[in-house]
Amino acid sequence: MKNILTITLNPTVDKSTSIDHLAPEKKLRCQQPKFEPGGGGINVSRGLKRLGLSSTAFFPAGGRTGSLLRELLAKESIDNETYEVSGETRENFIVVETATNQQYRFGMPGSEISVLEQEGILNAIASLQPFPGVVVVSGSLPPGIEPQFLREIVRLVKSKGAQVVADTSGDALQAMVEEGVYLLKPNLGELGKLIGKEALDNDSADEAARELITKGKTEVIVVSLGAQGAYLVTKDLTEHVPAPTVKKLSTVGAGDSMVAGMVSILAKGGSYQEMVWMGVACGTAATMNSGTELFKREDVLRLFEWLQNR
Repeated sequence: MKNILTITLNPTVDKSTSIDHLAPEKKLRCQQPKFEPGGGGINVSRGLKRLGLSSTAFFPAGGRTGSLLRELLAKESIDNETYEVSGETRENFIVVETATNQQYRFGMPGSEISVLEQEGILNAIASLQPFPGVVVVSGSLPPGIEPQFLREIVRLVKSKGAQVVADTSGDALQAMVEEGVYLLKPNLGELGKLIGKEALDNDSADEAARELITKGKTEVIVVSLGAQGAYLVTKDLTEHVPAPTVKKLSTVGAGDSMVAGMVSILAKGGSYQEMVWMGVACGTAATMNSGTELFKREDVLRLFEWLQNR
């Protein structure tokens, strides 16, 4: 079993509540708020915990919200390593309108991370002992951090002999791919941008993925297809894995759940097919829950069995 590290450069505390109706210019009576740890890599660590695997969540933290984030992770028994920064850790706000079941998500940008703090983050990652075998870099970038900083992280992690799993988007994803990673989880739009094509469909995804693999930019690509499941591409293998049909309540957290599922198999040394089956099972299970909740383990095991025996 390989040790797992998740890196979240723009962590958050997700504050969620519900109201009957959302209306302007009125004092809206909300339900008691719920506070949860958030950010791509942190959610991956939370998902791994539900699957029975331990990981270390690394993130910069600052101020009152940073302290709250550490407390929330401690309550979920998730190991974490933090680098103290001067700015306040961000807080996102989620409101569910119960009359329509519509969800409104207000995402904050986070405080700026200085160049000196970025150097400290790199040094903190480099000093982790024992160094993990699998490192997940997931989520958005905070102000002050340029995409090229991710190349430095990837370079550092690879120099330690670890496998890099990339789950971000835009210029940040492009920078990581330029440096070369082990596993990518783009959607069709993100995959198209990586190879300079405006649009891809299911038929052309295989060709696009193999182009990146041939260039040595990655070894494994799992293209997220949403309700259609996922498309696995390696040097020697191509497989479409359909998503089981379930009653969907919310897609929030489905992507992070999918990564958690795949990493759980990767760390155990399972096959590529098992890795994608577990990823699709976790991502689909997450859509069965409302709000910001991830997935339930019992749903994942049932869906994984269906995918194995289909």
